[in-house]
Amino acid sequence: MLHLVGTYECKADTKGRIMVPIAIKKQLAATASNGFVLKRAVFNTCLELYPMKEWEGLMDKVNGLNRFNKKNNDFIRRFTAGVKTVEMDASGRLLIPKDLVNYAKIKKEIVISSTVNILEIWDKSLYETAIDEAALDFGALAEEVMGDKDDSTLS
Repeated sequence: MLHLVGTYECKADTKGRIMVPIAIKKQLAATASNGFVLKRAVFNTCLELYPMKEWEGLMDKVNGLNRFNKKNNDFIRRFTAGVKTVEMDASGRLLIPKDLVNYAKIKKEIVISSTVNILEIWDKSLYETAIDEAALDFGALAEEVMGDKDDSTLS
């Protein structure tokens, strides 16, 4: 499994192209030739960039859902809405399709942030707002998600 690291600020040009930071390009070197999938995020107004291998693993899970269950079918439709395949060009740029630029409200200043095995692409101002809002209760969230209340060996 891929483990990406880092948060980087960069710029989008008027055509929606972003220059992928060198540190991210190095981390993606082994997977870049297979391309990427770019989609709307589920919980935030940003985009998620999946290396193709990560996307295929996720699609294996989604494909296991019973499509004769309406909730599953609705989920699949919403989850895959706006999905696009993208490739890094020879200059190390990604072209973000216009509909996804509009969805994520990307202007010029953007943030590319790793979230374990994928990258999030944010408009910088929306990213800063999301981080500020999440910081308000991050301690409680960390305890709930990562804390093991039954493990008395942790102090």
